[in-house]
Amino acid sequence: MSWARIMAPLAGAAADRGLLESARVLAEGFDAELACVHAPADMADLMPWMGEGFMGGVQVTALESLKEAAVEGHRAVDRLVAELGYGRSKAISLDSPVWAGLAMEGRLSDVIVFDSAAARGKGPLAESFQQMIADEQRPVVVARPGLKVGGTVMVAWDGGKEASRAMRTSLPLLQKAARVVVAGAPGASSRSFALERLVEFLAARGVAATAKVLDGTGNDAAALLLGAAREIGADFLVAGAFGHPRLQEFIFGGTTRTLLNSDGPSLFLSH
Repeated sequence: MSWARIMAPLAGAAADRGLLESARVLAEGFDAELACVHAPADMADLMPWMGEGFMGGVQVTALESLKEAAVEGHRAVDRLVAELGYGRSKAISLDSPVWAGLAMEGRLSDVIVFDSAAARGKGPLAESFQQMIADEQRPVVVARPGLKVGGTVMVAWDGGKEASRAMRTSLPLLQKAARVVVAGAPGASSRSFALERLVEFLAARGVAATAKVLDGTGNDAAALLLGAAREIGADFLVAGAFGHPRLQEFIFGGTTRTLLNSDGPSLFLSH
């Protein structure tokens, strides 16, 4: 099993350059197609406030501005993809309804790459990040500086279904890693689980992993994981996402929110 198609949603701005570089590194690691998907602001989003049967000067101006921005964004993405120099990259620009097109591209991709800004709820792709990981339930990489394939990967494990899905969908990444560490804090979890069981599971799939028990109690699982990731020099942290209801997670924080707001390694998340 490998990843054959990696998707990078883009806003059509200069800030896309860093994300594309990270996505290229990931795609090259698997000799995968890199789908560079331009997701412009959607004109359909203006319709609710335009009013039925009436289009005044303000509305017309807004529509024209969105059209011009979409065209410029498309050109910018084409330029960035050409400059990227990765032969298996492909520029795709979406039309309205943009979200439907983005969802379909995501469903036809093995993993989707976002930058830290979108993961932290900032910038034009913040909503797309939330929709992809929570609504579409697609595997997502949050690319951080120094993203690397073939280095050290830490897998966060608590025996839950979210952690299980993240671990299983990340197998291509784990199989290419030089070192895999399975980490968990039994004292900080309400579940009963054994790290050695996961080590055995991975060994049967060609991944030689070691177990790291994290000492801690209460609600400090994220801090324990980030500390362990720093200690072992992890290039990637694999974790389940949004294990609690999304509203509760948004209001009270939670492990996922802490990981997204951290300056730790690149993240592989799956819900």
